[in-house]
Parts: sequence; C-alpha cells; structure tokens
Amino acid sequence: MAEVDPIVAHSLFDVAGRHVLVTGGSKGIGEMISRGFHAAGAVVYVSARDPAACEALADELGDRAHALPADVSTQEGCRRLAASVGALTPRLDVLVNNAGASWGADIEEYPDEAWDKILALNLKAPFQLTVACLALLRAAATAEGPARVVNVGSVDGMHVPRWESYAYSSSKAGLHHLTRHLAKRLASDHITVNALAPGLVRTKLSRFAFDASEDELVAEVPLGRTGSADDMAGAAVFLASPAASWITGAVLPVDGGWSTLR
Repeated sequence: MAEVDPIVAHSLFDVAGRHVLVTGGSKGIGEMISRGFHAAGAVVYVSARDPAACEALADELGDRAHALPADVSTQEGCRRLAASVGALTPRLDVLVNNAGASWGADIEEYPDEAWDKILALNLKAPFQLTVACLALLRAAATAEGPARVVNVGSVDGMHVPRWESYAYSSSKAGLHHLTRHLAKRLASDHITVNALAPGLVRTKLSRFAFDASEDELVAEVPLGRTGSADDMAGAAVFLASPAASWITGAVLPVDGGWSTLR
C-alpha cells in the first residue's frame, strides 16, 4: 500500500479560513464546537440569545471570532441572523444548527407550551435558518468543496430515552429526518447536510441527568466515559472538512457506543 503524504493527510481535515456560524454557540456543546473550529483556524460567528455570553466568548477567542446574538426560535430572528452574517462575509462555508432546549414533565402534566417551545427551537429553527442562509451557503459551495450544514441532534432521537422529555426526543428524531430531507434537496446546490447525535455530555442542559444517576449512566456507555469537548468539536470539524465532502444525509452518533452497542 502506498504511503499517505502527510501534507495531503493534513489538508483532508483543514478548515482554516472557513466561515462558520454556530447557533447556541456560547455554552455547552455549542461552545465546544465554536472553540474547536476557532482552534482549527476558522472564522467563527458565535450566536446565542444572550449578548453578553456571545461577546465574552468571542472576546476570549480573539481574532477570527465574532459575536452575533440572536433568537432563532422565530423565522424573523433567523432572517435577521442571516443578514448579520451577510454584513460581515459574502459567504458561509459551514452552518452549525446547535441551539436547542429540553423540557421534562410527567406525561399527564406535560404542557402544551413545552411542545411549542421545543419544536420551535429544536426543529423549526434549523430549517428556517438554513433557508435564510442559503444564498451565503451557495456562495461558498462548489462541486469539489461543498458548503456544509451540520445539525446537532441527539441519541435521544435514535432510541427511547429514560426521561419524560417527550417534545425533546421527538424534536431530535424529527431533526434527524429533516437532515436527510434537506440533504437530498440541497445536493444539487453542492451543500451537504449531516447531523451529529451526541450522547452523554456534561452540559447545563444535561446536568439533571448527571445529578440523578451519573455512575449508572456512565456504566451504560460501552466506551466507559462521557463525551468531551474534543469529541464534540472533532466530529463537527470532520463533517466540515474536505474529508467529509462526499458525505451527506448522515446522522453520526457521537456517544461512545451508547445508542448502537447496548
């Protein structure tokens, strides 16, 4: 077998200079992804509802980081965010739809407002923001170097979770299918659409699970640990890199084998 040129191998995973928008990008998995792209040399647009949190992370990252606070739970919010990105760059190489929320309650007490809130942010927003950013994504796209959309789903959209988080798990299952639907529609525009399905990762959103039964949960992970910032960032950077230019419509579990090997 011929040896791989190390320069070629490095370029397969090179995202330096790419323009990347990360929603929910100031905290949790979004922050991990924002930091990962920035460390890899990308220009990162950090977006979240809290302006102070966006600005704090962008200031910490320094050059190539921009704070673009926005509420993507409405169509108008998505359009405003896309316009804010367009005011700073004529192209968007990577859109990471990460903003999300959860809601847990007993089945007989599960409120209608939970469905409205969770579906608006976890399912409608990725669709609406992708549509709002299409002109910018198309400007970055070529047949050899497609633009990328990376949706952040969840293993809870791949199996039935132990928690009564009905709207959350349903929204993530829907997001996985939306990923495939968008991938088929946007392939002719040279835009790939893939999803990450993170497993057990310590964030504010998942703190309740760790507080209740951390040891029990970790014991269920075949690789025997929780997910790290490098795990989240590495998977996202991979899907945005030249190495993944012929992958679209995929839902990639990043979960230590939790959803497939138990």
